[in-house]
Amino acid sequence: MNPQLLAPHEAMDLHEILNFKTLCLAKSKLMQGLVFDQDLKNLMQKDVEQSIQAIADLQAVYAKAPFHAPVPQSRPTPILN
Repeated sequence: MNPQLLAPHEAMDLHEILNFKTLCLAKSKLMQGLVFDQDLKNLMQKDVEQSIQAIADLQAVYAKAPFHAPVPQSRPTPILN
């Protein structure tokens, strides 16, 4: 076994952590528009910056997953206008 690769269960756990962290980042970015307190807004901006760095670090580790699913070039057509 190659020690550089993740075990399948590790890759799946890491995938779930990446999804969770991405959702947290999206929520922090969206909530910044609703906050009027400057201290809280600065704290949320710091969280966004740290989350972006954490996601980049997790993606680097995820590259060691033993499997790769192809990412489609086109996205599904939205059903709402």
